[in-house]
Amino acid sequence: MKERMVYMEPKPTKNTIISAFRYGFLKTTPLLLGFLFLGLSYGIYMHSMGFSWGYTLALSALIYAGSMEFVTVAMLLSPFDPVGAFLITLMVNGRHIFYGISMLTIYRHMGWLTPYLIFGMTDESFSINYTSQIPAEISKKWCYFFVTLLNQLYWVVGSVIGNLFASVLSFNAKGLEFVLTALFIVLALEQYKMQRNLISSGIGLVIPGVALIVFGSEHFMIPAMIGIVVILSLLRRTMEGEQ
Repeated sequence: MKERMVYMEPKPTKNTIISAFRYGFLKTTPLLLGFLFLGLSYGIYMHSMGFSWGYTLALSALIYAGSMEFVTVAMLLSPFDPVGAFLITLMVNGRHIFYGISMLTIYRHMGWLTPYLIFGMTDESFSINYTSQIPAEISKKWCYFFVTLLNQLYWVVGSVIGNLFASVLSFNAKGLEFVLTALFIVLALEQYKMQRNLISSGIGLVIPGVALIVFGSEHFMIPAMIGIVVILSLLRRTMEGEQ
């Protein structure tokens, strides 16, 4: 597995922070509509379950865990079961553990921004921040921050609007989630073109495929992640030697 060097940048200036915001906005623009409409559907769902815009704002801002937020609505209306909630969360969002491992050496040195960057690490933010080739004149840590913040703002704003106007909004959001899938495909292709060897790409295709066959579409994610980490760890020295 290719290691990233620990990045220590000089103290950012006002101009570098503004440039970082512009860079982050451009990187997240393809996600804006996807997050906004998915947020609208979440807000409408919250309204249909009897939750006000205040609850919607709090849950979308503080949980910020994609599909887990929809699951949380049902859990809030069910008997108190912390163990069950923990296990369900682990199954739904367990992949974030591996995101954290991948970003450990990068986010560790981001100062006071680190806690928020860890909290806001979704599939989309991780994909953009991990694959972005940020120009040297732009503050990297502020780029990571704005990518994470903007993605969350798109989701939160969409959720609140959906809840407030649930009674008058009527649209079919089916298929909009493909915007996010398309982003992952593009980012994966960019990484593929930058790699000197294709071992990691092959592992990333084969292991999930095997896990999908063995465990099924509902349970393959965590076994696939574990398998990828184990195989890459075993082949780490070989891959580093080739690079």
